[in-house]
Amino acid sequence: MTADRGLVPIELIQSKIVVLRDEKVMIDRDLAELYSVETKQLKRAVRRNIDRFPADFMFELTREEYNSLRSHFGTSSWGGTRYLPMAFTEQGVAMLSSVLNSKRAIEVNIAIMRAFVQLRKITSSQKQLARKLQEIEARLEDHDESIGAIFEAIQQLTPLEDMKICTIPMYYEARRIVDYIPAQQMI
Repeated sequence: MTADRGLVPIELIQSKIVVLRDEKVMIDRDLAELYSVETKQLKRAVRRNIDRFPADFMFELTREEYNSLRSHFGTSSWGGTRYLPMAFTEQGVAMLSSVLNSKRAIEVNIAIMRAFVQLRKITSSQKQLARKLQEIEARLEDHDESIGAIFEAIQQLTPLEDMKICTIPMYYEARRIVDYIPAQQMI
């Protein structure tokens, strides 16, 4: 069994990745749970090695961000925290394995890196789909304009008063005529 499948399912990791400040991040308590350590132990290790975690690797949530996350995920599992949570970007998560320095941390980090890569691929394909949809919409708008120009040209060539309006659609009229012709005459 591979480490990412047997240890922690990628789907579980992806469900713990959130977007804050336009970055995909993981919250300290979720990481601590994955690493099987207490959140305070993880935070202590980070603070002891704070030089390894610049602002683009890790940041502390503001009170508003914390309240927003609590309301989004419900308060039951977030109760009792004294300090604002830390959020770790993909690079910050990678740095955590060197700070925690355990076999489990290394294995979990490999699974987390794979989850981030998979999310990047999904995001990329969604952007490509959105771009293709925009291209199709633009072409359809061009077609609408062309069809409108064709109708205008037809109206200029044939005034509406001269056009006879057919109340029976042409398909049904043709079908009715075909139905009356004996099969031998159609050959």
